[in-house]
Parts: sequence; C-alpha cells; structure tokens
Amino acid sequence: MQDLLVIGGGVNGAGIARDAAGRGLSVTLVEKDDLAAHTSSASTKLVHGGLRYLEQYEFRLVREALAEREVLLRIAPHIVWPLRFVLPHDAGLRPRWMLRAGLFLYDRIGGKRTLPGSRSVRLRRPPHAGVLQARLKTGFEYSDCWVEDSRLTVLNAMDAAERGADIRTRTECLALERIAGGWRATLSTGDRVEARAVVNAAGPWVDDVAAKGGVNEGHLRLVKGSHLIVRRLFEGEHAYIFQNGDGRICFAIPYERDFTLIGTTDELFEGDRDHPAIDATECRYLLDAVNEYLAEPVDEADIVSTYSGIRPLYEDEAASDSTVTRDYVFAIDAPDGGAPLLSIYGGKITTYRRLAEHALAKLAAHIDVRRDAWTGDAALPGGDMPEGFDAFCADAARRYPWMGPRMRLRLARAYGSRMHRWLAGAKGMADLGRRLGGDLYAAELAYLAEHEFARTAQDALWRRSKLGLHLGEDAIAAVERWFADQYGDFA
Repeated sequence: MQDLLVIGGGVNGAGIARDAAGRGLSVTLVEKDDLAAHTSSASTKLVHGGLRYLEQYEFRLVREALAEREVLLRIAPHIVWPLRFVLPHDAGLRPRWMLRAGLFLYDRIGGKRTLPGSRSVRLRRPPHAGVLQARLKTGFEYSDCWVEDSRLTVLNAMDAAERGADIRTRTECLALERIAGGWRATLSTGDRVEARAVVNAAGPWVDDVAAKGGVNEGHLRLVKGSHLIVRRLFEGEHAYIFQNGDGRICFAIPYERDFTLIGTTDELFEGDRDHPAIDATECRYLLDAVNEYLAEPVDEADIVSTYSGIRPLYEDEAASDSTVTRDYVFAIDAPDGGAPLLSIYGGKITTYRRLAEHALAKLAAHIDVRRDAWTGDAALPGGDMPEGFDAFCADAARRYPWMGPRMRLRLARAYGSRMHRWLAGAKGMADLGRRLGGDLYAAELAYLAEHEFARTAQDALWRRSKLGLHLGEDAIAAVERWFADQYGDFA
C-alpha cells in the first residue's frame, strides 16, 4: 500500500508529490490529461504578492506570497525572474496617496527581499513617452516576478519522480473506495492503487473527485480568466499594470520576446471545463482596458492567440467574482479517524510550495510523515546555479559557441543546468538530430519525452515550451509526426 495517492497533475498536485516523496513517503500521482494541462498552464504567469489583494484585506495571503516570491527566485532562477511593473496614475481612479501607501506596504509586508522597492516614475519620458497616452504624467514602478507556469509544474513532477514518486499522466481516477487502513482507486488504465491517504488536487474537478470517494463538499466556485497574445506593443523589459474603471486591473507584459500578453478577466464559469475559451465580451473588455492607456490602440486584428483557464476557488459567498478569495482552503474528510481524503480549493501558483507544506502538515495527523519540510532550500531541476543565471549563461556561451545566442538563451531559460544533459557531447548543430523548425531539433524532443513526460506536440509546443507561437504550420506538423512515430496518437 502506498502512503499517498495524489489526484491531479497541476502545480498543487505536483508540488505535494514532490514534497511528500522528498520526505520518504511512497507516492503515486495520477492526472487524467497532461501535466499542467488546464489551470496551471493558463495563468498570467506571475509570481507576485497580489497588490490588489491588499484592498481586500488579504494580508496573510499577500505576506506569504511575497515571502514565497523570494524562495522561488532562489530555487528556480531559470524559470522565475524579476520583472518591473509600471502603474500609471489615472486621475479619475485611485488617488495618488492610496497608490503610494499601498506600494509602501507591499514593499514591506513580505519581510526580507532581494528585489528593488517601488519608486515614482515620470511617464512623459522614455521608455513610456509615445507608448502611453499623453494625459498620463506620472505613476509608480515596483517589482514582482515572471514564472513559466507549466514548466514550474513539470519540474516539480520531475523532481518527485527522481525521488521515487510514480507519475502517471493520461490516467484518470474512475472510482475511490475506503478500505481497511486506506483507499483503493480504480484507474482508467485498469490498474488499482491502494494508499493510506488521498490528496484531491483536481482543480476544477475537485468536487467530482470528492464525490467519487463518497464526500459531498460543494465548496467550489469556478471563475474563468482569459488572456490575449498580441504582437509586441512596446520595447523594454518592463510590464504595465493598468487600473480599470470597475476596480479591477489589467496587465500588459512582454511575452516570448516577440509578443505582449494582456490579461486577465474574472467571469463565473459554467461551461465545458476541459475546453474553456475566451468569448467576445471578454475580448472586448481586455482591448478596452488597455486602450484606455495606450497611445496606439489595439484591436482584434492584432491578436495572435488567446488562452483561458478556470480558477477553482473556494466559495466564500463574495458578491464579485474578482473579489472571491484567492487563498487556498483545505477540506479533510476522515470520519472516525479513518483514511483521510484531503481536497484543495483555491490557491495561487506563487504559494503552491507553502500549500504543499501545509497539506503535509494536515496529513501528519493521520499518516506517518517522517521528515520535516525541506523544499524551501532545494533547487528545482535545472535551478542549481550557485553563481546566478547571468553567470550560467556566460558559461553556456563558452561551452556552446556554435549555438546562436537566441537559442542558447531559450534553452538556458527552459532547462537551466539540465540543458547540459541532452547537449552532452554535441559539437555542433548537426549533433542535435533532425531540425523540426526554427531552433527546435529532435534531441530536444527526445529529452522532453524521456524526462518531462511529453507525449504529444501540444505537450511540447504549448506546455513544455511556447514554441507553438514561433513555428509555422509545417514545423508543427513535423513535431506531430515525430510524436506519432514515437508514441502513437495521444491527442
């Protein structure tokens, strides 16, 4: 019998599997689709405290998230990096003193920080002049971080597997039943897994999984967040955060070198959870939001791609979908001291690691959790860069002078020190196998398939990377054929 069965391969499930495996527990994780196939690949891709949550008095959440921002910068410097946000002051919205006071608190509430604090900025000077409307004179600048969200999930699953966890993608839990001393799960593969405890990290399907175990939770509010990807709107590595007249905010963020990411919305969702998509109202909302600030308006013709995700939030009876808590909530069912089923609601990608620690603390009352928390000081795969990311890139340039700088930076960002594993022995581009398109070669696909659980072109091009934005139709078709030849049709 396993110690722990984790249902759900998003960032929370993968983080819990990693933490538990590193404490010596035997762990099986099952995910009905690919890792990060849903919510955990559809975020705004920020590691942040949530500046606007201060207005909702979510001080504990903001404090924990800002502290975790520092941890993630330390353990995953290849996929998490600093980003400066520019917040224009709009005279018709929050007063200047309120913005200043909020940023003063934001700079200090999270404890020790390595990122620079907030400051005033003049918007009629470069690089903002000509990008923002002339009516916008001043604003503020502050720090948060970018994260490759789906890669964060995959790296946690990889590390869990390397520590002994059994990671099973495209494997659905069809039934759960309590047995003596634990649970028995029937899987879509026909296998059965027995475990002393079950963690239900199924995200938008959390209530469905609980019901399979005979537990009626009913605490779920599904809120859809949608994003636009447009051609790059401005130069520089800074992002903008715009205030909306409805009290919400909208981001415009440099994305994948050639694009700008615009998001996000907050809408109650009741549709197909497997295939959420932006609707015309959301699209118009996002365009109108940024066009209130940009000197050159953006329209539908500028949209390159879109994506939508569903936030599985805890139903706290908030009147607005934008103010319902983003904090995580646990519901544990263990009648008469029996085997526990721990269901997870809400949460932010920023706080996934602390969520995992708290989940193990909850389970420790029911199963033997033999070791202390450890993930705060252990680098994620590829993140072991004692001299820092810039020094790592300089070393990579010396090791691989035959590789173009754009490709080298992409690989360093995606794989960190793990890039040396599949580049070992390569002396030139010809050693990387067949070129599929752009700077993608067969050696990289083989690594993704062998070590990162990729089984389809979608896995490789949209979750392990965002190469789908950069490659043409012929290259995408070539990647699809490569996976079909290797693994058959998983799509």
